[in-house]
Amino acid sequence: MIQPTLYIPHGGGPCFFMDWDPPDTWNKMAAYLKSIAATLPQKPKAVVVISAHWEEPEFTVTAHPQPALIYDYFGFPDHTYQITYPAAGAPALAGQVCDLLKKNGIPGRQDKARGFDHGVFIPFKLIFPEADIPIIQLSLKHGFDPAEHLAVGKALAPLRNDNILIVGSGMSYHNLRRFFRGNDPGSEIFDSWLTQSVTSPERDKLLTAWKSAPAAHEAHPREEHLLPLMVAAGAAMDEEMASAYHDSVNGIAISGYRFG
Repeated sequence: MIQPTLYIPHGGGPCFFMDWDPPDTWNKMAAYLKSIAATLPQKPKAVVVISAHWEEPEFTVTAHPQPALIYDYFGFPDHTYQITYPAAGAPALAGQVCDLLKKNGIPGRQDKARGFDHGVFIPFKLIFPEADIPIIQLSLKHGFDPAEHLAVGKALAPLRNDNILIVGSGMSYHNLRRFFRGNDPGSEIFDSWLTQSVTSPERDKLLTAWKSAPAAHEAHPREEHLLPLMVAAGAAMDEEMASAYHDSVNGIAISGYRFG
């Protein structure tokens, strides 16, 4: 049974595991993440996660059998640096990912030391709280070429037939200055364009040219949180978007997508 491919919002730092003002700020997003496992056709054999928080000169995949956690957020309560998520790695799958990239003419390498950043362990602590599914993490590539990231998704698409779940972990809006100020009307404009684009027959063309979208620069002054969507959409091949998550967080429109 083929797994879908997902683009999920991972929130702000360890936001789901601390007090917030107002208290319900992240509740809907947390509920969405907690709901994902029950919607899958079966329990995945493993997960490949493309996180916004890892960039390399070439596409790189984690290959440690028991990855540590990288607490790559700053200024949060002390207890958030004690969060645990002991999911195993999957070195053999890392090798398979590199083989698929090479087969498609895409250079890639393994990193046998790196652990999971918070774009992985924070949302997956909600998605699979038992941490009983092996996970590997794939980096973004410097330059942030959307066409390259779509091509990586297409290269990895065969993994879905082997019960591997492919997940892009980012945020559909990532302008922190405007986020904390709240109520950016441009977020709804960009969010509407993004949802229309991922449902369009010309999805790849539109996503490749995302910088020309209305309010694009305001939503993503730097695009690392959008690029995981390109991998997830590429891995969907020609399949349509199956469902979407949409919420307003602090007056900012945030969306996530499922393909297949």
